[in-house]
Amino acid sequence: MPLVELTTLVGIVLLIGGFFVVKGEQGAVMVVVGIVLGSLAGLELSIREHFGGYRSHTLLLSGVAGAAVLAALSYLAPDAVSIVARLAIGGVVFAGSARILMLLFERRAGVAYKLR
Repeated sequence: MPLVELTTLVGIVLLIGGFFVVKGEQGAVMVVVGIVLGSLAGLELSIREHFGGYRSHTLLLSGVAGAAVLAALSYLAPDAVSIVARLAIGGVVFAGSARILMLLFERRAGVAYKLR
C-alpha cells in the first residue's frame, strides 16, 4: 500500500477515534492530528497530479504557498511587519506561484490550462 493511502487511513482512524476519547485534551489532539494527516495526504495527491500533467491544481497549490508565507511572517515577525503588509506579501506569493504553476502544468500536460 502506498504511503498516501496509509497516511489517509491513519488520519481517518485518528479523526474518528478522537471523537470517542473523552479524557482531557487527548481526543482533541487526535482530531487535529487526523485532520492534518488527511490534509497532507490530499496535498501530496494534488502535487502528484499537477506535476504529472493529469489535472491542474493551480489554485490549491498557490493557496498553500501563500498561506505558508503568511503563517511564517506571522510567526517569525509578528511586530516587525504590519498585517496589511503580510497579507500583501502573501497575495504576491499566491499570484506569482499561480502563474508559475500554470506554466508548468501547461508544459507538462501539453494543453491549455484550466483554473481549478
